[in-house]
Amino acid sequence: MSVRDDQIVRELSHYIHEHPADRMALLPVYDAARDHSQRRACTHDRRCPLVMAGAVVVDERSRVLCLRHEGGYALAEAEPEDADDSLSEAALRLLAEQAGIRDVWTQAGAEGPFLVDVTRPGQHRYGPRLRVGIRYLFRAHSGALFPSVIEMGAAAWVPLTGIGIPSVRSRVERHLIGTL
Repeated sequence: MSVRDDQIVRELSHYIHEHPADRMALLPVYDAARDHSQRRACTHDRRCPLVMAGAVVVDERSRVLCLRHEGGYALAEAEPEDADDSLSEAALRLLAEQAGIRDVWTQAGAEGPFLVDVTRPGQHRYGPRLRVGIRYLFRAHSGALFPSVIEMGAAAWVPLTGIGIPSVRSRVERHLIGTL
């Protein structure tokens, strides 16, 4: 089984229900995903939103795991592949491949996406399509990452204040202090 358009619709629906303030911004994305699911094909002339799955892994010291990317570090984000059974699995696949981390968990009640962010064309490297990041929050011990991965610079635990995406930073902060 692979990630299908109907799963994307379910995840977006769940997120919109949990975060009604984001509803208006996400309705066009939700409508496009729903259209894909119903038609089982793209009718958007390849201009449909590009869905990316992101894993935000936080350790016991409230640091976030980032991967080496274009001379710096960035949050893990992957386009779902046919072998992925879910969006959250797609998000974790990249971390397992690039950093070897596998021992992660979710907190009870936080299994669904904790943030959906949208980037307009021209503000990302994916061309003329809208980029939709469906991000999942995971926890891990800092020791779950082999020291050699850190030493080689393939990944790093970055303080939450060093995360350059304000929506991710604030959502993680609220989650950590229990106000989400």
